[in-house]
Amino acid sequence: MAMGSIIFPSIGKTTSYKVSSPSGEVVLDINVDDAVNYSLARNGKKVIEKAAIGMDIENKTKKSIKVKNSKKGSHKGTIKPVVPMKFSSIDDTYNYLVLDMDGNYSIEFRVMDDGVAHRFVTTFPDSINVMGETFELSVPTDAYMHLQQAGGFKTSYEESYSHKPVTEWTEEERMSTLPVLMEDDGEVVLFCETNLRDYPAFFLKGDGNGKFHAVFPKAPTKFGPDGDRSLKILEEASYIARTAGKRTFPWRYMVVGEPKDILTNTMSARLADQPNGDFSWVVPGQASWEWWNGATPYGDDVDFEAGCNLDTYKYFIDFASKYGIKYIVMDEGWAKTTLDPFTPNPNVDLMELIRYGNDKGVGIILWLTWLSVENNFDVFEKVADWGIKGLKIDFMDRSDQWMVDYYERVAKEAAKHGLIVDMHGSFKPAGLEVTYPNLINYEGVRGMEQMGGCRPENSIYIPFMRNAVGPQDYTPGAMISMQPNCYRADRPNSASIGTRAYQMALFTVFEGGLQMLADNPTLYYRNNDCTEFITSVPTTWDETVPLVAEIGKTVAVAKRKGDTWYIGAITGSNDKWNEYTFDLSFLENGDYDMTSFSDGINAPRQAMDYRKTESKVKKGDKIDVKLARNGGWTAVIKPSK
Repeated sequence: MAMGSIIFPSIGKTTSYKVSSPSGEVVLDINVDDAVNYSLARNGKKVIEKAAIGMDIENKTKKSIKVKNSKKGSHKGTIKPVVPMKFSSIDDTYNYLVLDMDGNYSIEFRVMDDGVAHRFVTTFPDSINVMGETFELSVPTDAYMHLQQAGGFKTSYEESYSHKPVTEWTEEERMSTLPVLMEDDGEVVLFCETNLRDYPAFFLKGDGNGKFHAVFPKAPTKFGPDGDRSLKILEEASYIARTAGKRTFPWRYMVVGEPKDILTNTMSARLADQPNGDFSWVVPGQASWEWWNGATPYGDDVDFEAGCNLDTYKYFIDFASKYGIKYIVMDEGWAKTTLDPFTPNPNVDLMELIRYGNDKGVGIILWLTWLSVENNFDVFEKVADWGIKGLKIDFMDRSDQWMVDYYERVAKEAAKHGLIVDMHGSFKPAGLEVTYPNLINYEGVRGMEQMGGCRPENSIYIPFMRNAVGPQDYTPGAMISMQPNCYRADRPNSASIGTRAYQMALFTVFEGGLQMLADNPTLYYRNNDCTEFITSVPTTWDETVPLVAEIGKTVAVAKRKGDTWYIGAITGSNDKWNEYTFDLSFLENGDYDMTSFSDGINAPRQAMDYRKTESKVKKGDKIDVKLARNGGWTAVIKPSK
């Protein structure tokens, strides 16, 4: 195996360095003259023509750039995630270069077989004001971009994806949240950040000439009222962050490779600060959720008026207990008001529900607005004393330095009291979920709560973008399925776009430490074969094997938990049928039983149509699979007894 190499300073104006990945496939060329620039190549092909990086610190930044010394090295280790999304054991191997610069800062580069990352490290004795950060990229002009373009820095990261040539991403066009995905002649590059702490998230903006650059929200300094669940920013500082002078800054990274490589990347987890302390108490799992279905179970076994009340939530707990679901989420309506997290709705009888849930082995997670939490920060201690297992916190919709700090304060305080946290109205994961594994999930995705605005043609990009950088709360599990041309639905009779098999496959394809079952227990009872399957799907995994990776069309993955494999395949294609062959060479030797759910013959028109099939398979078998338009296929494969 080739080792990473570094070319030390050449004689002349420009100082040059070359760092290769452990396999030698990825090569980073760094030039330092009047700026710090680098280019990136994979297998001899340049994928980033030029990246200019820098940081502007008020009254500290020197006009001249000079390298005092450099240090190279290699690292080989293994990371065992507390909440493993793709792998229970992650290989952490890279070569690195650290440039110690004149002016109390250094730049650290890591080069891995699947990409590169850089970050700044400062050593100022006092606090500093960061005025801005340079991250300017020049890419091939025939590159194609996949973006989530926001109307401003106030965003919940739920915009539909947009897709365009880099030359059409002009200065007048909206900026994009991260991650951003680029395609160029078979190569893909995923741009994102991780280890985001005490610093604002960054966004990217194009110029229409094959270049794009980072932009940051300013640090807010004054707030005003903005309803019962948020605050309005009234004044901002001139800087993007006021922070400690001696610190490491967030990693800016690029995953490079083929589309399949994006589906197995673990860059965010590898670069984040690892947990400090015991988080073995964090219990991932599924949750039954009442908001999407309007808390309206019905039928012969429902002899009470449904709603936010004791009988309804006991019904949800009974359902969760029957199928081994670890949690229920009590969303807006469990409390008397959104401003007071200590006074339950009297119709709910929260203490009785906690007792009932404990008896049934089902934990309760409570929804709160972020403002209610901020104004009552002792809520963590209080609800933990009640016996609550976690909080779902909503409507942050910002990622400036103040709000990024809020996330960490929440995760830290929740951990102190043994609570898991699910962030809604949130920005994308950026490493804090690794440092504090009790921060088990984020929304920050255009999920099923968008009803008819959540379409497979958009969701098919999620495994290559949003879910590629961390866990997500998409809330799958609809039992009423429709094709987009005939979609008509609203709460409490909520429905999804895509076939039944598509919905079932999402539980394997999409990743989240807390995976919701969004639909009505009544419908789950009536579709017992589907419910038994989806409630068997794990929320953490030991191994992930990509089977199909067609960006914008089809995704198929096989995932292992112990000795059991699950396969999930989804398509956003509008072709009536999409045919694939899956190679089962990932299996161990021996005989296996496979239970699969596929689109029925009428699924292209009637999305509810599906088929359940039992069969025998073994290592090396090839199985033919057909996915209807907006369809899916899913299976569980267990060793034969």
